[in-house]
Amino acid sequence: MARVISFTVAAFLIAAAACASDGSDGPPGDAAGAYPVTVGSVTIAQRPERIVSLSPTATEILFAVGAGDQVVAVDDQSNYPDDAPTTDLSGFEPNIEAIVGYEPDLVVFANDLGDLAAGLEAADVPALLQPAAATLDDTYAQITDLGRATGHVEEAAEVVEEMQAEVAAIVDAAPQDGRTYYHELDQTYFTVTSDTFIGQVYSLFGLRNIADEAGEEGNQYPQLSAEAIVDADPDLIFLADTKCCDQSAETVAARPGWGGLTAVRTGGVVALDDDIASRWGPRIVDLLRDVAAAIEALDEAA
Repeated sequence: MARVISFTVAAFLIAAAACASDGSDGPPGDAAGAYPVTVGSVTIAQRPERIVSLSPTATEILFAVGAGDQVVAVDDQSNYPDDAPTTDLSGFEPNIEAIVGYEPDLVVFANDLGDLAAGLEAADVPALLQPAAATLDDTYAQITDLGRATGHVEEAAEVVEEMQAEVAAIVDAAPQDGRTYYHELDQTYFTVTSDTFIGQVYSLFGLRNIADEAGEEGNQYPQLSAEAIVDADPDLIFLADTKCCDQSAETVAARPGWGGLTAVRTGGVVALDDDIASRWGPRIVDLLRDVAAAIEALDEAA
């Protein structure tokens, strides 16, 4: 269990250090899937047919834009969709030889660890870096970029348009009442501030983050103490450690001193899907729905 917890927190800390997508700076004229196409800093000579994804978010995007049948291998954390060709490749400890063994004509990755970019360049394999998004606009840009890179420009545009419409509808229908919240990454109380991607999602609903004062420059994933959380008495507790760490409303209520928290007493402890809450792809819309439903449930119970 401890190993799983450490891996979960490490993934978030790496994401915190990453910057947003470079965006599409290449020449126009690829709307119909014409090649070569330049996306960010990589030029892709022809439509890739053997894509390796070392990023769970990129995997989800690739399948969402219709490029799933071009994907030959994905990393060991890419568990969605079900038909993604999951392997033992690691995006955190990349093995260049193993990656190249799949004969990829495009590799997509989120973290340049272990000299991954340099190794792929030396192997003459086009590689597209798509680091953790900082905003929803970054998410839309990465979807657009992967659509251009894979020859699915129109499909990517449709995904972005649908996401934007759904996000607007969900947020517009939800009240902006300033409730406080705590977002839990694991039961050692690592959390996020409002400056993170997930924190900005909560801010769309006018929610106030109890961890903001604990954040420091360069570290927006602070570790709180149980006492600090109890003292803050949040209206909502969002659990992003239900899969990794078996946390639930029941386990939260059983923690010493937590039974009297407002969130526990009013049904404001919300179990999230760990994967959806840690990725920045198309399923972010599902996360917004969960947050909106939690707010609505509290309003109905009030």
